Amino acid sequence: MQSLTGQLLVATPSLRDPNFERTVVLMVAHEEGGALGVVLNRATEVPVSEVLGSWGSLARDPAVVFEGGPVQPESALCLARTRTGVSPPRRGFHKVTGTIGTIDLSGDPESLRESVEGVRVFAGYAGWSSGQLENEISSGSWFVFDALPGDAFVPRPDDLWPMVLRRQGGIMAAVAIFPSDVSLN
Repeated sequence: MQSLTGQLLVATPSLRDPNFERTVVLMVAHEEGGALGVVLNRATEVPVSEVLGSWGSLARDPAVVFEGGPVQPESALCLARTRTGVSPPRRGFHKVTGTIGTIDLSGDPESLRESVEGVRVFAGYAGWSSGQLENEISSGSWFVFDALPGDAFVPRPDDLWPMVLRRQGGIMAAVAIFPSDVSLN
């Protein structure tokens, strides 16, 4: 099994589950026992500062909580982007890919200001049991693509699904304009 940690899962037009329709998921962990990711393009209107106080000052625009997925929506998972050329925080940072990693929200956000460029907070996450994600990919529910460093922190998350598809070129670029309801075409 090749790990998909750090990769993007992009919902295919055939994926009609309302939890994942037209979503882009960053895979945070993918191991033999299962997989975990966060939905990058489902911003809420709830400011991070309203829920997590001083963490709001590190949140990047839009500085709101995101719907990370349907599993444990009452919990929070935080992605951080470290500054280029600066060592990541020693405690509470777990690298996912490149300069992106998860960060422990029980720490002091002020202690991270020098090493972290920004954070994004997710309520809940997407989770798969052993083999479940691989079955969904092989059945055509997900495209798998490389993530770019800025994908987790785009300022207009609603544009991420078509943006990721367009940059693939060819037929994938055409999928980016696929109507959400073909019966209305």
